Amino acid sequence: MKKTEKIRNQQQGHWLLARLGKRVLRPGGLELTRIMIDNLNITPDDDVIEFAPGLGITAEITCKKMPKSYTGIDMNQEVAEIVRKRVKYDKARVVVANAMETTLPDACANKLYCEAMLTMQSDPNKVAIIKEAARLLRSGGYFGIHEICLIPENISPEIKKSIYHHLYDAIKVNTRPITVSEWDCLLAEAGFKVVKLDLNDMHLLELRRVIADEGLFHTLKIISRALIYPELRSRVFGMRRVFKKYDKSMKAVTILAQKVK
Repeated sequence: MKKTEKIRNQQQGHWLLARLGKRVLRPGGLELTRIMIDNLNITPDDDVIEFAPGLGITAEITCKKMPKSYTGIDMNQEVAEIVRKRVKYDKARVVVANAMETTLPDACANKLYCEAMLTMQSDPNKVAIIKEAARLLRSGGYFGIHEICLIPENISPEIKKSIYHHLYDAIKVNTRPITVSEWDCLLAEAGFKVVKLDLNDMHLLELRRVIADEGLFHTLKIISRALIYPELRSRVFGMRRVFKKYDKSMKAVTILAQKVK
């Protein structure tokens, strides 16, 4: 196996899709992203923080609401530069920091959100990130998440373990989706109460969703790139097979929670 092919085979799934030109990398697609932003009801009076802004698609949507301030937090300097170039808003900034310890002051925001991030964290890291969100938010502030959840609530430990194994094998990330009630418990432990919840199918790589998220022309460009690079195409098909295999056990979810403590 060539060295470049080996690197691609070990590349995390979301960045592999980005290499092919996919811009929307959220489990519930732009549809669920827009629902999350609508639920947050961002206004010009709001100080907004986003953890892990990725390619900056949601940051653009947020900044069109003209908040008082927007702060993106990402560990990756390259990602930070991508967002800085994409978002043209004079009250926006991107800070290179860990979402578990952002170095931002207490109670500096009243709206905060993250997407497709917490699912890819271990349970202790999920707890640490949600606690950091609570620290950054003022009392009464809102926290939105767009993640993957497992269904039904009584999903067997064996199926959950199988999902974790196959997701890692396909995506090369220790992805750990949990049930809605488990998300609720993590949020409650950090001082949040859930006020709204919306679900969508986890159809990230289904053609209809890709066209809805990317548009027909850009979808054709993604497909053409996949045809050029067979090793990348193989990885994408592997991810899609896992998503289809567990279609009845995984959903995309957005939860709006309010800080009450």
